[in-house]
Amino acid sequence: MKTLSYILRSVAHQALTAGYEKEVHRITADSRKACRGSIFVALCGTQVDGHDYIERAIEAGCDMIVVEKEPSCLREGVCYIKVPDTALALGLIAAEFYDHPSEKLKLVGVTGTNGKTTTATLLYEVFTRMGHKCGLFSTVKNIVAGREIPARQTTPDIITLNSLMSDMVKEGCTHCFMEVSSHALHQKRVAGVTFAGAIFSNLTHDHLDYHHTFAAYRDAKKLLFDTLHRDAFALVNVDDRNGTFMLQNTHAHKRTYSLTRIADFKCKILEESFQGMWLTIDGRDIHLPLTGRFNAYNALAVYAAAVMMGEEPVKVLEALSMQNGVSGRFETWTSGSGVTCIVDYAHTPDALENVIKTINELRTQNETFSIVVGCGGDRDKEKRPVMARIAAGGADRTILTADNPRSEDPLLILQEMNAGVPASRAARVVTIPDRAQAIRTACMTSRRGDIILVAGKGHETYQEINGVRSHFDDMEELQNYYKNITE
Repeated sequence: MKTLSYILRSVAHQALTAGYEKEVHRITADSRKACRGSIFVALCGTQVDGHDYIERAIEAGCDMIVVEKEPSCLREGVCYIKVPDTALALGLIAAEFYDHPSEKLKLVGVTGTNGKTTTATLLYEVFTRMGHKCGLFSTVKNIVAGREIPARQTTPDIITLNSLMSDMVKEGCTHCFMEVSSHALHQKRVAGVTFAGAIFSNLTHDHLDYHHTFAAYRDAKKLLFDTLHRDAFALVNVDDRNGTFMLQNTHAHKRTYSLTRIADFKCKILEESFQGMWLTIDGRDIHLPLTGRFNAYNALAVYAAAVMMGEEPVKVLEALSMQNGVSGRFETWTSGSGVTCIVDYAHTPDALENVIKTINELRTQNETFSIVVGCGGDRDKEKRPVMARIAAGGADRTILTADNPRSEDPLLILQEMNAGVPASRAARVVTIPDRAQAIRTACMTSRRGDIILVAGKGHETYQEINGVRSHFDDMEELQNYYKNITE
């Protein structure tokens, strides 16, 4: 069993009381999980200050406390450790406690606004198909050597992250692929984690409710690249103007990918349909059973990362050609009555615009294209009118509806969305707050050959209203409607 002094060996700290040689059985930042033999780290969170819960942790039996702010009263028998930054310290402590599992894996982080889930999941699927035992951290799910674990956050907290990576190492995993969110980077939720490589997809309007400015959002993403070591790789999309910015201070091997510019890895779309695409990647043709220019970027990033990790190009392309896509990411299903239904996670203006553009490029223009879309509550309000404007301008019919209102009034969210609808398109836009009814309306007004896009929630199987999560699945709603009308 490791002692406190051993676990703190890489952490800048000051011991306020004795107790260095206490044995550590657990680490936690949640006072409710504190117990005897555990280290409680008092995080200064965005909404809660862990220092307010120190006494509660001690009452639960915890006798090792890590703080930024020295408590006014130091309890006898409790070892208090002061550090400059508890968030950073927690990452280093977690890595030490779990024997630095990230150093024993080829861990690749994927960041950007759009494409993170698809790229990370495709990497997992491709490397698994090529015979490697892998792990995955994504918005949809976490996977440890084939065992699925539900995901509550895009990037888990640092203790859970190290714990699951430790399990991966024990299970014999050699590779791991992880979505890395801007929140996680800003909150130091990957502190102490060693990445073998990092991928940047793109950067567009999102999370300004948290970061406040686009520059702050961009700089948070860049932190992933700034901390890479010299043996790692940094792979960026140079068709996005922020791609080269990500590389400015990195020590890693710099590589680029592109569909339109000079780059280390290139791709060209040859043919495209709702069933997939023919691409040329680095001079080799491949059929990819995914649709959309955005998926061409995702596939190219996967290919480039795999080649940089020593895989044979032909084997990578073979594995890519056998992938089926990711749940809720341009997920396509055709009803028995001939209506093409698409569910996509597009919850940012850029993502929605890309999906709509792809559909309009593939359609015959002889059918009716309907969109059902909303915006989440307690999130960036600035994008709401923009999302509505994009939807109204890109479809024949648009239904504005609730997404996950969370603690907000869905009617007020819809009012803010409607403010972005151009007067010239208003007659083609209706508002139906109930999401199930909105989807049913889109189905009832569609005929053979028509297209329905339900955007915003993608893979999610719940809807959150006033803090309560109820089961809700966009694709399930679509399929149930057409099943019921044929029975």
